[in-house]
Amino acid sequence: MAFPNVTDIVATTIEKRSKRIQDNVTKNNALLTYIKDKGNVRTFGGGSLIYEELSFAENSNAGWYAGYDLLPIAAQDVISAAQFDIKQAAVPVVISGLDELRNAGPEQMIDLMESRIKVAESTMANLLAAGIYSDGTAAGGKQIVGLDAAVPVTPTTGTYGGIDRATWTFWRSVATNAGALTSATIQGAMNAMWSGLVRGMDRPNLLVMDNLFWQMYMASLQPQQRFTDPSKASLGFPTVKFMDADVVMDGGIGGFATANTCFFLNTKFLHYRPHSKRNMVPLSPNKRYAINQDAEVQILAWAGNMTSSGSQFQGRLIKT
Repeated sequence: MAFPNVTDIVATTIEKRSKRIQDNVTKNNALLTYIKDKGNVRTFGGGSLIYEELSFAENSNAGWYAGYDLLPIAAQDVISAAQFDIKQAAVPVVISGLDELRNAGPEQMIDLMESRIKVAESTMANLLAAGIYSDGTAAGGKQIVGLDAAVPVTPTTGTYGGIDRATWTFWRSVATNAGALTSATIQGAMNAMWSGLVRGMDRPNLLVMDNLFWQMYMASLQPQQRFTDPSKASLGFPTVKFMDADVVMDGGIGGFATANTCFFLNTKFLHYRPHSKRNMVPLSPNKRYAINQDAEVQILAWAGNMTSSGSQFQGRLIKT
């Protein structure tokens, strides 16, 4: 006898694993791991847009005074919000009638469900990992808005988070094409980028490199310079240091990191914003049947976006 309620099992399994899937997705990507470490994985509960409040001007009423001087109290418009669209992602888990017949026993069916859900989990993780480096234009603009939009090659043009960079200089990240770097010149270029992103205690805490950039940076280091942070070992990514920031290779086999690029990131101002009701959950607890196929479907679903509240603190160093 066929094992009943196949998609019910899938839905229940996804629900039970939801938190683990959420964790595995963030752990699969160095940037998301550090954003989470900063406490910037924040869900939102609704609305047509995701808002990130930011400060874009100083309060002009500030100043010195003595005794009975009158103090200026004019209204100040110093807080605004960047606006980000809600993006959606889904991975169908499909069980054909033949699969159900071949795995008719309860144990066999549960094993099949587990394997299919694990594949869906890794597929979703890779989908989001690719999106983290994107400009959000793939799939007709339905993709998550990633670093190619937050820290673009040309930061003086275009709109990000609903704010026009050509008009608002405070919303511009920093980008430098350093040309043909070598192991002898790479640290000088990195020093220049670093110094342009520091404001008081705010400075890059994470440098994300592709394989080629990582190899050149490692070649530039003397053995005694290869400092690591033992506290970051548990995050699962090998790191070295530049200044006091962690340097991570987020490429590897099938990686998505932008080629010949190092992102200088202050993760204090980067946010991963999943919807509280659509964060690695089954899209519907009810069964879904293919209309003209012998198959049942359950869908692992996610909605949200990656956002920023401080583009001016992010940098991009490019080598050719």
